[in-house]
Amino acid sequence: MTSEEQRANLHKTIWRIANDLRGSIDGWDFKSYVLGMLFYRFISENLTAYLNEGERDAGDASFNYANLTDKQAEFGRETTVAEKGFYILPSELFVNVRKRAAGDANLNETLERVFKNIEGSALGADSEDDLKGLFDDLDVNSSKLGNTVAKRNEKLVKLLDAIGDLPLGNFGDNSIDLFGDAYEYLMGMYASQAGKSGGEYYTPQEVSELLARITVVGKTEVNKVYDPAVGSGSLLLQFAKVLGKANVRQGFFGQEINLTTYNLARINMFLHDVNYEKFNLAHGDTLTDPHHWDEEPFEAIVSNPPYSIKWDGDANPLLINDPRFAPAGVLAPKSKADLAFTMHILSWLAVDGTAAIVEFPGVLYRGGAEKKIRQYLVDNNFVDAVIQLPPDLFFGTTIATCIIVLKKSKTDNSVLFIDASAEFARTGNKNKLTDAHRAKILHAFISREKVDHFAHLVANGDIAVNDYNIAVSSYVEQEDTRETVDITQLNAEIARIVARQAELRTSIDAIVADLEGTA
Repeated sequence: MTSEEQRANLHKTIWRIANDLRGSIDGWDFKSYVLGMLFYRFISENLTAYLNEGERDAGDASFNYANLTDKQAEFGRETTVAEKGFYILPSELFVNVRKRAAGDANLNETLERVFKNIEGSALGADSEDDLKGLFDDLDVNSSKLGNTVAKRNEKLVKLLDAIGDLPLGNFGDNSIDLFGDAYEYLMGMYASQAGKSGGEYYTPQEVSELLARITVVGKTEVNKVYDPAVGSGSLLLQFAKVLGKANVRQGFFGQEINLTTYNLARINMFLHDVNYEKFNLAHGDTLTDPHHWDEEPFEAIVSNPPYSIKWDGDANPLLINDPRFAPAGVLAPKSKADLAFTMHILSWLAVDGTAAIVEFPGVLYRGGAEKKIRQYLVDNNFVDAVIQLPPDLFFGTTIATCIIVLKKSKTDNSVLFIDASAEFARTGNKNKLTDAHRAKILHAFISREKVDHFAHLVANGDIAVNDYNIAVSSYVEQEDTRETVDITQLNAEIARIVARQAELRTSIDAIVADLEGTA
């Protein structure tokens, strides 16, 4: 079976599981149970494979951590927590809990204890913050699972069996990719059904990949990557695919204001086998309480911040003197925080770095404070490119968004405008950037050459003359697809038709007269 066939089979199985188990639980809420249980299976198998490998390399070829007693396993706790960030006793591994689940009348209590013990294993360790609260959204006592303990446990048994039956192969061989792929498919599936309530947390993979590739053009490694509105973490993890995890030398950084989504992002990191010491995700409001002052600047920044949300703005007198926002001399409007995120990202961008930000189109042309911020960005030569994306790419919205690319060290004093609004294929009920579309956009971004009706390099001075409007449509001429008509030829054709019509009328009149004469 090819990898694509294996992936298609996995997706089909996940879809069936989600629909069979969901029942009365809203799809976007139920994702927490499916993803949480997938995470539980992953860390159980990840830990088991890690410990088995160590013991077998040491000479015990038949060693299997899952078969030890809890008492036997305690000797390795301290060392394992230091290396992996957590510990799970053999009796509490996914595979062993699942074996006993059908006969466990207190399964909900068992799972609750197991989850607390896993999080508790990191108390006092460097990984404590990375594990804390990861199972909070997997509420095994929720009435959503059933009105009685027995019904809840029946649902939990089905959930354990369904996740346990997922075809994820031998862990050491290929399950790292498959666990991650299962997570991404589930997130995409739920986001597509949930509308804005869920889709705002998830950026389609093809858009994430384009953003990552834009920020690492010409590089094979970066020091660290950052997303100030990290959502489910899918944007950051594209760097692991594009460059390889080892080539993001100091790790993955991000912040998320929504607690549930923050938990999902940390789960996503583990499911992609990014160990706790390689990521640093924080919970909170990036604009008013950023958590990574000690880690900035970042060499690569990608983000899809929430569009036009409210923020403190000038209602908070401390913000105008904040070193992130002060250089522009004005704050983004209280009703539209888009360019506040942009200024924050620029402030934390390394001198040799690149940032790629998905933006609401209004930030390109609106007046007032936003125009003044654009003026600051253009006059200081920070805007490298503006890319117009097609409509209906993102879950929860059909608007045509854009990408603003920022750099602090440019080789020219111009902005590249790319009109990729027609670069999509319709897939299901959404548009999608195919491999060919992404390659075309990336090639234009790298070459910075004019392409009729697609790409145009514009001097900063010309943008200033145009009132600092940086909408792509102002600089890339749309192709005229109307049919060219030769008026002279058209008139001649009309005259021929009129003449022929007259001939036919004369003939018909003659026939009618002849018929009347013989009547």
